[in-house]
Amino acid sequence: MIENNTKIVAILTALPGKAPELQALLSDTAPSCRAEPGNLRWDVWQDRANPERFILDELYIDAGAVEAHRETPHFKNYASKINSLAERTAYVVTPVDLG
Repeated sequence: MIENNTKIVAILTALPGKAPELQALLSDTAPSCRAEPGNLRWDVWQDRANPERFILDELYIDAGAVEAHRETPHFKNYASKINSLAERTAYVVTPVDLG
């Protein structure tokens, strides 16, 4: 059975000299995101080959939870700062039923 979960994977590559600020923003944002009722996971990974690159791995119960997340003050704070700290590529994905 396939679930309705929605996953967001964002590749964040810090702009020159901005990795510490990017990591601080992610650290500050994590507790609020993890406390959201529709959030199942909110993890950050750092690329071993390029420590300036972080992978943001989010999992929500459904698309509605993602929409609610985007309306929170902590997301709006993140969104207002991220472009000055990193190049960002985000993917919003849903599970594939493989049978």
